[in-house]
Amino acid sequence: MPPTAGTFPGHGDAPAGLQADAARPGSRVTLSHSNTQTVAKADAVPGGAALPIASGSFSTQDISMSTDPGALGIAVESHTHPSVSSQSSLDERLSASRSTESLATEDSEALAVLELDIDPTGLVTLPLEYELEAQQRVAEICDEFKKTVLMPQALAAQAERRELVQRGELDPAAAALDDEIMRMGLDPEEARDASMVAEYAADIFEYMACCERESMANPNYMDFQDEIQWHMRATLIDWLLQVHMRYHMLPETLWIAVNLVDRFLSARIVSLAKLQLVGVTAMFIAAKYEEILAPSVEEFVFMTENGYSREEILKGERIVLSTLDFNVSTYCSPYSWVRRISKADDYDIQTRTLCKFLMEVTLLNHYFLRARPSLIAAIGMYLAKRMLGGVWDSAFVYYSHFCEEQLIPGACLLLERLIEPGFEAQFVYKKYASKKFLKASIYARNWALRNHHAFLSAHPSPPSLQPAGYSCTTQA
Repeated sequence: MPPTAGTFPGHGDAPAGLQADAARPGSRVTLSHSNTQTVAKADAVPGGAALPIASGSFSTQDISMSTDPGALGIAVESHTHPSVSSQSSLDERLSASRSTESLATEDSEALAVLELDIDPTGLVTLPLEYELEAQQRVAEICDEFKKTVLMPQALAAQAERRELVQRGELDPAAAALDDEIMRMGLDPEEARDASMVAEYAADIFEYMACCERESMANPNYMDFQDEIQWHMRATLIDWLLQVHMRYHMLPETLWIAVNLVDRFLSARIVSLAKLQLVGVTAMFIAAKYEEILAPSVEEFVFMTENGYSREEILKGERIVLSTLDFNVSTYCSPYSWVRRISKADDYDIQTRTLCKFLMEVTLLNHYFLRARPSLIAAIGMYLAKRMLGGVWDSAFVYYSHFCEEQLIPGACLLLERLIEPGFEAQFVYKKYASKKFLKASIYARNWALRNHHAFLSAHPSPPSLQPAGYSCTTQA
């Protein structure tokens, strides 16, 4: 049965209590001050009610206005990890990637190792040997799609325009212009829309593909953090989701903020007491970068219930930006890639809404730090399409540049997140349980509970995809 208008198929209205929770996006979660040594080893708090991140008052010495990063409880020394390149090594990678065409086969495989070493265990991406095969298959599918779908569509549209010209219903100059646009490989309808910048789209996405690895965080940065743990990061992001919703910020603002948090924590050791300060500072920077009317610094002070002063936030802004070399614009959120992929199903609203929910769920799982934004977008679209009874056909492969095999590991991780006990208590679930978002979270969780076993059985992972101590059905 086709989906009903305004909601997803297979469920009615959300319970009254759930709707009430979703209608209170402004409810703030206090990050309470507590003993560092005790909290550092505590389990994650169910529902994110009381966050194990300190935000109390500090001595004058702790919040001095020096430019030393240590003034905010941040270790001065930088840390690197084999899976995260320094700027110099990153430049070498990018330079190498530009010369791949001249490399021999074995050199190309070595380069692929460098490109894929962000996820050597294959938690979210395919292992090298499978990835190279998948990329070749994607290239073949894209070529075939051009020949069998796009070219016939272009020829049919051209013939239709000629008939309209002959009947006097279309200006010959306009028809000739559309023909020229199609010879350039562009969609005439998109080319006529100035906001689509269709003539630059290919160059834009090529540049974004180069930038997205540069802006990735160290997926293992918690190994050198002394006081914070992964569940504390999840709690912080849950709080940032509430702040973002409360002030009706753009989706890109949230993604930029989380990216800034992760990249900063990849470069500096941060004390538990200042973790929330890093989060609110990142949101402050992202809002100024992305929003038309960004919240003031006083509003961000209010968000923390005066846990941090105006001066601390402004100083934190300077420290974060200087640590990251003021590199904010290189990050391209998954939303940019979703907009391109959505062309495959003519921008179906249900698929896109469900995809947005699934992508935001990945923010809470640190395993997805191994995935590029383009991969996260493709995983979200793929799983959304599967949940709605669709298939990942050649059109989706063409516009995403990912085949189904490349998306299975990430889809398995995402499904496991959806079926976790207590997932309904997460703010992201409550947010998307409202009618505004078509009750996407309710539909997705119910689907996951019914179908995750069948999905995993239908898509078994190769042995190399399962690192020691991990299975797709039981996450540590």
